[in-house]
Amino acid sequence: MTRLFKIILIVLAAAALGSAACHPGPVIGGPNAPAVGGTIAGIVSTESKAPLVNRKVTATNTQTGVRYDATTGPNGGYTLKVAEGTYRLEVELQPGETVAKHPGETHVNKSDLDPRRHFVISGGKT
Repeated sequence: MTRLFKIILIVLAAAALGSAACHPGPVIGGPNAPAVGGTIAGIVSTESKAPLVNRKVTATNTQTGVRYDATTGPNGGYTLKVAEGTYRLEVELQPGETVAKHPGETHVNKSDLDPRRHFVISGGKT
């Protein structure tokens, strides 16, 4: 009887593990997070390489117009999780500032990580 009991426990445990493996975990990134896509990341800095903190960076899908926003952190870095597609990147400027270096359009495929989408800002009071 104990051997039969052990077999039943093993079968039940295997069924529970199989069931858990079929159910995805929680969605990370909230209701607007893309289901499939990649990541765009970069740094916003001055020409002297000083990081620009709390700057809004926007990626706009060139076909759909969908926008994704991020704010730069202490090192001037930003990260955007986006759906697959081609994006135009923009950075928030202060009065008197211009973009000296712009990453241009970037194309994101499934699971891409594009980490070198940097902006360099000149002029203004940075």
